[in-house]
This record gives sequence, structure tokens and C-alpha cells, in this order.
Amino acid sequence: MYALIMAGGVGSRLWPRSRKQTPKQLLNLISEQTMFQEAVARLDPLFKPEQIFVVASADYVPTMQEQVPQLSPQNYVVEPCGHGTAPCIGLAALYLRHLDPDAIMAVLTADHFIEKGEVFRQALFAAGRLAGQGRLVTLGIQPSFPATGYGYILRAEELADVGDVEAYRVKRFTEKPDLATARKFLATGRYYWNSGMFIWRVTDVMAEFRHQMPELYNQLVEIDAAIGTPQEKEVLERVWQDVENQTIDYGIMEGARNVAVIPADIGWSDVGSWATLLDILPGDGEGNVVTGRHLGVDTKRTLVYSPHRLVATVGLEDMIVVDAGDALLVCPRDRAQDVKKIVDELNARGEDTYL
Repeated sequence: MYALIMAGGVGSRLWPRSRKQTPKQLLNLISEQTMFQEAVARLDPLFKPEQIFVVASADYVPTMQEQVPQLSPQNYVVEPCGHGTAPCIGLAALYLRHLDPDAIMAVLTADHFIEKGEVFRQALFAAGRLAGQGRLVTLGIQPSFPATGYGYILRAEELADVGDVEAYRVKRFTEKPDLATARKFLATGRYYWNSGMFIWRVTDVMAEFRHQMPELYNQLVEIDAAIGTPQEKEVLERVWQDVENQTIDYGIMEGARNVAVIPADIGWSDVGSWATLLDILPGDGEGNVVTGRHLGVDTKRTLVYSPHRLVATVGLEDMIVVDAGDALLVCPRDRAQDVKKIVDELNARGEDTYL
């Protein structure tokens, strides 16, 4: 089994720390290690360094090689530009198939938080066994609240002959429901959050690309023919210009058959906004999470990031304060998802200095 770490996202909801040149996976948001370093470290000892591959843009690869020097340069799959998770995974599958035609690949992420590393590795090992039977496997997260920002997986009957691990056939994927629907999902006890992590044989996922995304599949076939030749880079860049954006969820998983879900209590979070860090990181007696210097008076349940200067707050509750030196963000905790609107507005104004 091989691990593929997708590491090409920007993390715009974590602006102003997460920028185009320093996206969230390259930052130490949760510990002294960066999220990318943690993503690699938690795979040990299930995966050796030669079994770990990374797909990212060329701009990020030098920094990643500095942060994780044990990975060979040959283990990086470079996308000319991002077109969503479906093309990203398809491209990486081509290179893995050249290395090992019988490869099982675990599609993982570089920017998620997983607290329980050993449980995570056990789930991946079990998923690899299921994938070896020809199933497309995903890890499902037990929902703790009716989230509207996550996709959901509805389980069907329990699968037999999978040892001590609980596994179910998947009946349906549902993308980001409204609040009322999410509450109904939780009430059934049969839904899981979609973690965005998948395990399958390369041959099986390529068959799904051929069946469900024939245009992308044909583009991948053209790239595949050039791998290992002097024309490889030229063909990849030319073909990639016409590849359409699509997620693996919409493009493959929603229409796939023979899909299984393994419920995984791994202490998972997608670290989708600054508010998430208030849930993950330990706070002080008032529930404040502070990085840097902070003087608070009557301040509660507030995140303060300011390694460069003192931040003083009076009477703040449930707030986000992030001082990145050249930009300062202040917003209510329950509006943290809207930070992306700031990034969109900066883009519209051409304020590239802050992106």
C-alpha cells in the first residue's frame, strides 16, 4: 500500500497567515511541526518514506523538501496547476501504476488534524484489506454536531469478513446539506462526515475514471503515454491546460458502486477556519487560545495570534484576532468561515501583496 498526500490547497479561510506562497499545510498552526510534517509523521510505521507520495504545485515542493527531507524528490507528483481533487488523484494514480501496477493507494490530506495517530493507522490498514477486495473505501467521521460545511455519507448494511473492524456498504453521498437536513442526518445515527480520505486499488479507481469521467480519463491516457519519455513535461503541461475542475466526490464517489465506509474515531478536524483552532487547541481558564503576547481584560473564548507585538483586548467574547505583521484580522468566531470573502475581495481589488 502507498500513501498519497494531497498538498496543493491554499487555505484561504486561514488568511492572513495562510497565503499563496505559504498555505496552511506549510504552517505550524497546531504544534511546532507544520501540518505537512505532521501528515507525514503520523504515517510511520505503517508506511516507509519510499511508500509516501505527495502531489502539489511546483511552488510548494522546495519548501516541502526542506520540511521533510526523508522523502525522495522522485516521490513528488507536480501539478502544473490545481484543477480539483479528481484530476489531482488521477494524475498521481498514473505515476503509482507505473511504479506498481497492483498498487493500493491511500488518498490523504496535508492540512487536516488527526489526534489519534495509532487509531488512524489501524483504520488505514483495515481499509487497505477492503480495497484489496476491489472496494472503494472511505473513512467516515462520527458527526458531533449538524455541520453544514461537510459532506455526509449514508451507510447501508454492515459488511462481513472484515475482521474486528466495523465497515459498511455506502448507500449515498450528500454534499453540504442545510441545517435542517443535517439535523435529520444526525438523528438517524447512520450518517458520517466525509473525511475526504479514500483507499482503493489504482486499477479500480482508473476504471471509475474511464466509466464516469471519460474526458478526463482520455486526457490521463495521453499523459500516461508520455510518462518516462523526453516529452513528459511538455505533454503534461499542454494537456493540463484543458482539464476541467472537479472534485473526486462529485466526479467519482457519488456515482461509484462497491463503495465501503469505515467509521474512524481518529480525533479528526479539517482545520477549515480559525474557529476550529479554538476547538482543537488547549485554552486558558477563560477559554482563550493565545499564540504570542496577549493582555486580556474580561476576554473569553477568543483566539489571539500575535507573535510580533502585544495585543490587548477588553470585553471580547467569542472573537478571532490574528496579527500577521502586515495584516490584521478581527472577526466574530461564528463568522470565521467568511474570512474567504476577504480573500475574494483582495483578489478583486488586485491587492496581491496581501495574498
